[in-house]
Parts: sequence; C-alpha cells; structure tokens
Amino acid sequence: MSISTRISSPSRVFVARLAGTKVFDPLGDEVGRVRDVVVLIRLKGEPRAVGLVVEVPGRRRVFLPLTRVTGIDHGTVITTGLVNIRRFEQRSTETIVMGELLDRIVSMKDGSGEVIIHDVAIEQQRNLDWHVTKLFVRRRENSGLFRRGESFLVSPDDVRGLASTPDQQGATTFLASMDDMKPADLAEMLRTLPDERVVQVAQELTNERLADVLQESVEEDQVAILSALPTERAANVLDEMEPDDAADLVQELPDQMANELLALMEPDEAADVRRLLEYGEQTAGGLMTTEPLILGPEDTVAMALAHARRSAVSPAIATVIFVTRPPHETPTGRLVGVLHLQQAMREPPHALIGNFLDKDIEGVAPHDHFSKAARLMATYNSTIVPVLDEQRRLLGAVSVDDVLDEMLPDNWRESDATELDERSANG
Repeated sequence: MSISTRISSPSRVFVARLAGTKVFDPLGDEVGRVRDVVVLIRLKGEPRAVGLVVEVPGRRRVFLPLTRVTGIDHGTVITTGLVNIRRFEQRSTETIVMGELLDRIVSMKDGSGEVIIHDVAIEQQRNLDWHVTKLFVRRRENSGLFRRGESFLVSPDDVRGLASTPDQQGATTFLASMDDMKPADLAEMLRTLPDERVVQVAQELTNERLADVLQESVEEDQVAILSALPTERAANVLDEMEPDDAADLVQELPDQMANELLALMEPDEAADVRRLLEYGEQTAGGLMTTEPLILGPEDTVAMALAHARRSAVSPAIATVIFVTRPPHETPTGRLVGVLHLQQAMREPPHALIGNFLDKDIEGVAPHDHFSKAARLMATYNSTIVPVLDEQRRLLGAVSVDDVLDEMLPDNWRESDATELDERSANG
C-alpha cells in the first residue's frame, strides 16, 4: 500500500517534537528517522530551513533537502523517494537546530532580559520554502520585573544572538529529546556537533550515561571529552566504564593525566584497570573484562537469572555464568564450570547451579593472542571465553564484542558503507 506523495503539512512544525519522527518514501517504506533540522541564519529576515538530518540504517546520518519532503503530518515525514546517502557534513553557513539552537541564551530586543530557546518552529511558505517563524523561549531567573520561568513564543526578529556563537549554552532540552537514544547513536550524534557543543553536552550527562557514550566513541573523541572534564569528574566517569574500555582509554591519555585519574578512581576499579594495562593490546588479557558473571556452585538458578537480568550486563556477557571456588571476584578460585543462560531457563528456580554445569570448558591464557579466543567462539558458537591462569583461576573473560572491536578497522565507527553523490542544500 502506497502513501500519497502529497499530504497536508501542519501550519507549524516544532523541531524538538520532530526529532525521532520516521521518514517514509512514497511507497510507505521507512527510510530512517529525523535527528535534526538544518537552517541558514541570515542577517535580515527569518532563518530559512533547508533540510533534515536523517539517520538511515547503519547509524549513518544523511542530509535530506526539504525540497524533497512532500509532507509532514501525523508523526511522519514523506519524501520523494530520492535520498542521498552520503554522510552529513555540516557547512560553515549552516546551523543545526537540535545541536546548536536549543538551550541557547539570547537577548530580547525590547530590553526585557535574556531568554533560553526551548524549541524552534518552522513553517512552509507559499513558495514552498520553509522558514523559522517562531521561537519557544523561557525567561531566565534574572529576568527583572517579569515572572521567573515565564514561557512564550517570539519571532526570530525579536531576539539578539541567534546567529552568534553563545558564551553560555546548556544542553537540557537537547538531551531530553535524545533521552531514548542508545549510547552508540548518541555518540554518533555528538560527532556531528561543534567541539565546544560536544563538551557542553558531555558535562550535562550523568556519569553513567557519559561512560556508556564514551565506550561507543572513537578514540580521539574519548580523549577530547575526558580531557575537557574536571579531573575528579573524569575519574568518576572512568569508574563507571567497563574496566577493559577504561584501560583502553587510559592508554591513550598523557602519562601524567592517566596517573592522576588512576589515583582518583575507586581503588577496586583502578586496580582492575592497572591489571589490564599490564597486558598487550592484542592479547586476551588486554581485551578481557574483569567483571563477568561469577557465582558459586551452591547458588541457585534464581540467583543466576537475577544476575543475568541486570540492566548493566551486556547481552554477550549475560549468556554465561562462570562458576568458581571462592573468592568469586577476579582473580577467583579455580573454575568449576559454566552455566549457560539457556540451560538455566530450563531448570527450576530453587535448583543449585552446580548440578547443571558444563565442565568441558576451554579457555585462553592472558598473554594469548585474541585470535585464539575468536577461534574458540567460532568453534563452540560462544559469545564469551574465559581467561585463565596456570591454576585455572578465572582472571576475566573475552566477549564477542571485544573481539569484533579489535578485528574491525580502526575507523569502523566513522566509515560509511557507501559514498555517493555530493549533497546539495538546494536539492
């Protein structure tokens, strides 16, 4: 069933509400989702909206000229079907609404004080161009005689500072619109923002959320963001990261900064990172996490499922519970066997996991090349392989995502599957 190539557009579209909207071609097939709107801010007249930043499969963000949008209605965007899949690269004359205008502080021309932009409205004109016609703003606390926090609509011509780079710009509204984004998608979104805006957004993320985003970022972005944070905050973010990811990041930092951060980290977390730094980058020890799921043989199936169910546990790690003699933190006592999650789901909750173990487990040594772990995963259809010392004590585990990160090209997070024609703001 096809969708009409011309649908009625609402008279006014608010960009913050447009973010995340699905984009369809005329046949009704989904093309992607809207992530931002590109505008040109002029010295005179209303800013002109020229296109959408659309996220297409593969987490690539592309430019879709508004001349190729035939309608916006009922939570959907309809296109002509022609989408240039070259990665979006912002030009110097362009401003992205979500990334650069939301939360910007501007001054009212009538002298009534400063306001914060919370949303931007675009409207299609009779000549089919789209213009920024309204700003939804809120007064700052020091707004003089006016009611604190008052919200209202103004025209772009009613404010100063829309075109200039702001001295102060928060990220509250921007982050609220990206709240449901996966960390990898938010990391990719940050790559499209100016450097100073990236730092502003990072500063307003929680430590846990920022840690998740950094783990999905390229190395230069990781270093730049962490280096811009206060030292104590940076150490807290490292505490929240997986030990192997934290170790990789610490290796990229200047020695003095790395030592300062390790000294400020929680002792247990810092010890794990220091232990991982002892191994080579391409060894099993260098890639392993020191925090796989570990229980004793006397624990119950219900406890094993509860451990695997925790939101902080990645799917690759959750597939296997390692069962060891005490202690149950790495380095553990001798490895007894493993309980596969699928097996645990078949057994009664009160049963002891020691009765259902797979004891024929082959592991890797910490100094083995990571390719040995990859071969074991391929041979036994596993997502995680134990790293053992000479006494078969569990030191950690290498998961399939760790192996893939190492096997893929260094720039895989930045690479496009295809590079086609140059985009054009004029369609």
